[in-house]
Amino acid sequence: MVAPELEPETSNSILTLLSEVMDPEIPVINIVELGIVRGIEDGSPPNVIITPTYVGCPATDMIHEMIREKLDAHGYDHVEIKNQLSPAWTTEWITKAAHEKLRKYGIDPPGAHTPSCPRCSSTNTRLISEFGSTPCKSLHACKDCLEPFDRFKCH
Repeated sequence: MVAPELEPETSNSILTLLSEVMDPEIPVINIVELGIVRGIEDGSPPNVIITPTYVGCPATDMIHEMIREKLDAHGYDHVEIKNQLSPAWTTEWITKAAHEKLRKYGIDPPGAHTPSCPRCSSTNTRLISEFGSTPCKSLHACKDCLEPFDRFKCH
């Protein structure tokens, strides 16, 4: 038996709901903007495909639970959530809108640019530690305004 195709409006509705699920470690961006949600897959049942930012991410279980709660609360209790580790998540999947939200929150977004202070925009910075508040970020300090800040590691 062939699984019925997921209606486009259902897929869009699920994606809209998932855009209400905020990243537990960075509550100013949602999991869709962060690029964790890879898509909605047809099937019986349909699947939400997610890719954690890295295999050992401590927030993965919490994100899974938050997705489940959101789907269940809106009648999508039949939808399954599946982790997809390949291709590996990359900072290139973070939306441009999320880059600005990160900066306003005090995190230098990823990119090929020189680390810059999200508070004063200075590039006169120094690396304090390869690991910041989470393993996917490094800790820097601004030499001009003297504020510490996290920077998303590019990967």
